[in-house]
Amino acid sequence: MDVSAASPVAPMLAKAVAAVPEQDSIDGGLSYEPKWDGFRGIVYFDGENVEIGSRGSKMLTRYFPELVAAFASQLPGPCVLDGEIVVRAGQPGREKLDWEALSQRIHPADSRVQKLADETPAMFVAFDLLALADQSYLAVPFAERRAALERLAAGLTHPVYLSQVTRDVELARQWLVEFEGAGLDGVVAKPLAAAYSPGKRVMLKTKHHRTADVVLLGYRVHTSGRGVGSLLLGLYDDGGVLRNVGGASAFSDKRRLELIDELAPLVLRDDAGDMVTGATERSRFSSAKDVSFVRLEPSRVLEVRYDQMEGMRFRHTAQFERWRPDRDPRSCTFEQLERPIAYDLSAVLV
Repeated sequence: MDVSAASPVAPMLAKAVAAVPEQDSIDGGLSYEPKWDGFRGIVYFDGENVEIGSRGSKMLTRYFPELVAAFASQLPGPCVLDGEIVVRAGQPGREKLDWEALSQRIHPADSRVQKLADETPAMFVAFDLLALADQSYLAVPFAERRAALERLAAGLTHPVYLSQVTRDVELARQWLVEFEGAGLDGVVAKPLAAAYSPGKRVMLKTKHHRTADVVLLGYRVHTSGRGVGSLLLGLYDDGGVLRNVGGASAFSDKRRLELIDELAPLVLRDDAGDMVTGATERSRFSSAKDVSFVRLEPSRVLEVRYDQMEGMRFRHTAQFERWRPDRDPRSCTFEQLERPIAYDLSAVLV
């Protein structure tokens, strides 16, 4: 397989697990590393030119000129790296990852891009090697890929870093607790004997809470008649159909009004220029509730927190976490959701 910006690679993904797994839970053992909270980035360097692909293979290159310059000057030769783009903030000794600052880096205006590159410069944390010189490393076991990555990274300096790893499960569990204070959101376990599998959930991730990346379908007007009361959320099923999975709410009065203006460009309109509306099914517990909503172009992705699923919907109202400008709506599927393992209630009641 050719590994280049001309034929971009879909990043290998991780399946959510409830706890950091033991070493002997996977044949060949595991390597543990921090789960960085940023934009996934595949860096393609041909010896002269740099391209940075996102999780959905959208090119992020123009948004991070400071990283492009660093890769061009620091990388010793042609290679393809997998890693995470992050932004840090705070005083020395009390720094943490800043998701909001990172999100603002995706901007259409070149002048703004350059300004933000100076004001909130990004870093790249490398954690896998997909190609070196003219050799693809996709079929190489992770243990060997990591060793080659460490050799390549020996001369790298800020803003390009190498993610630390350990084979000590107790240390990894300690990371899960301690690193949260620095803005990281969990631990990833990688099978040492596994090849790199683009788009496949081969790795295992343990996070601090359940989250899902969902597509924004529309919004309901607040009961006061002013501002957004709740956002309607969707996920794509196995047939490629976008399904309504619930809503997210609990916005402040100020934020409800801001959202009306922020989402205005996404509002679908008919030939007469009027808003296109829809309605969800009424609940038997609130049959009098207004279930109408304003339809939006399904092009925006957000991350929400949720507790559990009931059928194909969130059981309770989800909580807005953040916008995900780096995600392709089509990549938001039911597959990402954590499904509790079936358990006999009688065993719980004993």
